[in-house]
Amino acid sequence: QNEWVDVEVRLAKADDAPAIETVLSQSFEEYKSRYTDAAFEAATPSQEIILKRMEEGPTWVAENKGEIVGTISAVPNGRTLVLRGMAVPPAERGRALGKLLLVCVARYAFKNGYRRMTVSASKFLTRALREYEQFGFQRSKEGPSDIHGTPAYTMTKTF
Repeated sequence: QNEWVDVEVRLAKADDAPAIETVLSQSFEEYKSRYTDAAFEAATPSQEIILKRMEEGPTWVAENKGEIVGTISAVPNGRTLVLRGMAVPPAERGRALGKLLLVCVARYAFKNGYRRMTVSASKFLTRALREYEQFGFQRSKEGPSDIHGTPAYTMTKTF
């Protein structure tokens, strides 16, 4: 059975900000004690910050029967697309939604002339790190090696 049959990935709209805030909060809450306060705040931005991020680059949402069940955003940096804020709440995990979101972002990056994607993720987010590696990202020595004091890996994927 296709896990994605009812899932649509689309560009987020401003009125999606409250749902994106909820998805980010639900997704990272279980790890809160492992983050510094500043790093957790960066991982779980407010609606206002989410709206600012939407102005800096595209944000996508995965929607299932009208409910937002995942998100990812990106910000351009030259010919590199920097990914941030990928989140799938615990109740939605195991359905390959992260992979679906990454496929959509990679298509966007390739179609728009980006030659690389980078992402930084906290070292304890082993599920996310594995997802990135399975998608072809490789750990890189380029920074950052921490996010607001929380140890992180930076990974790159070249087209």
